Amino acid sequence: MSFQLSARSVAKLNGVDTRLVRVVRRAIMLTSVDFGVVCGLRTEAEQIALFEKGASQVRTGGTHVQGRAVDLMAYIGDRGSWELNLYDNIADAMKQAAIEMNVGIRWGAAWTVPDIRLWTGTMEEAMNSYIDTRRKQGQRPFIDAPHFELV
Repeated sequence: MSFQLSARSVAKLNGVDTRLVRVVRRAIMLTSVDFGVVCGLRTEAEQIALFEKGASQVRTGGTHVQGRAVDLMAYIGDRGSWELNLYDNIADAMKQAAIEMNVGIRWGAAWTVPDIRLWTGTMEEAMNSYIDTRRKQGQRPFIDAPHFELV
């Protein structure tokens, strides 16, 4: 099944780097899970507020403020979902689109993978590798599955 971005999602892409916009637009055609864009470009004030709530690990600047990141939300029918297993499917579509567009992308659920185009397995495997690495380091993984950024 082929999905398409809503007008609201397209509007959220305003100010986002055109390379990332192209990847998102291609990924929506490839994905097995519908998604929308919930965040693109942020103001500095929005970024600080998210950091203070614990929703971001970056206080100022960062890829959203630079227009180099998007957050995507999975949809089941017309209902948004934060179920993690949906996001690795979206990440698989983002990976394929990134390969086709030759655009380097990092995924927020696999921070140890510097560019998802280079990961040879599924994005679920990439996420699990990141989680295993963090646990071996005695650190908690920071899973931000909706987040995709340019590298």
